[in-house]
Amino acid sequence: MAYDPTSPVITEIEQRRLETGISWQKLADHIDRPLVWTVAAMLGSHPMPNTEARAVGELLDLGPETVAALQRQPYRTENAAVLTDPTIYRFVELINVYGPAFKALIHEEFGDGIMSAINCNVNFERRADPDGDRVVVTIDGKFLPYHW
Repeated sequence: MAYDPTSPVITEIEQRRLETGISWQKLADHIDRPLVWTVAAMLGSHPMPNTEARAVGELLDLGPETVAALQRQPYRTENAAVLTDPTIYRFVELINVYGPAFKALIHEEFGDGIMSAINCNVNFERRADPDGDRVVVTIDGKFLPYHW
């Protein structure tokens, strides 16, 4: 399952979550997983272990097909339609603008290698600011040196 906002699985999850009033944070707390990881898994970006999938299935009263879909390995492909969403596009724009700078800084600080997108922690928070609240996204990725 890859993220597709029109898929029956995503539709069922969102419908049940909104009907019950259960927040993403409550779901993450319920399965004792990080917030961003939980949301990404429930939106189809990576598989959920059986125990966690069953627990959110019970909490949201999800059908067995949806619980099974949460456990499947997704196709991690680009969905061009999603890139038209203004919020998602801003993250793409951020990488387009700052990606080369991130790369240069990683190479200067760590050497020849990459930051892992698999072995990483992603955190999200809201921070009050007098000029308007701020969105804080932190990516804490493991450095992986190239081996030649």
